[in-house]
Amino acid sequence: MPSPVSSVPRRAWLRQAAVAVVGALALGGCATLLGEPPRVQLAGLELLPSKGLEWRFALELRVQNPNGSELSFDGISLELDLDRQRIASGVAPVQARIPGYGEQLLTVPVTVSALELARRLLAHRRSDGRREADTFEYVLRGRLGGVLPGGVSFESRGTIGADALRR
Repeated sequence: MPSPVSSVPRRAWLRQAAVAVVGALALGGCATLLGEPPRVQLAGLELLPSKGLEWRFALELRVQNPNGSELSFDGISLELDLDRQRIASGVAPVQARIPGYGEQLLTVPVTVSALELARRLLAHRRSDGRREADTFEYVLRGRLGGVLPGGVSFESRGTIGADALRR
């Protein structure tokens, strides 16, 4: 019995292989077809009911679509760093359709170690007990799922008031 490759003329088989390779490269480069990546900014923070050594917060995110075509996704995962230290992470099966050049507010629950948060707040004070600053630098990183195979990554930076993090 001839192999499947030998039953197809060599030229046709090479053409099919080339199409498969070009298709795979196109899928890998689809992020460039979207244009600019979505902009995701921290818009608010609210304490949720919590238990034990972990606290829960609802992060309110503003997602902006800087492109002319609709952005739709079916989930989000994220991590929040304060002063270059990982402090929170969360996932949510959020589904959204954001029109071209549009924006939408989303809420994502995150989990924070109460001990780590207390440590970060104490480290933010000087040895004489006075605050060094009333704000933390943050980095928000994550991925919007279902946009493309593997999703679309985002990252944003800013500052957040220390009072927003106290229980």
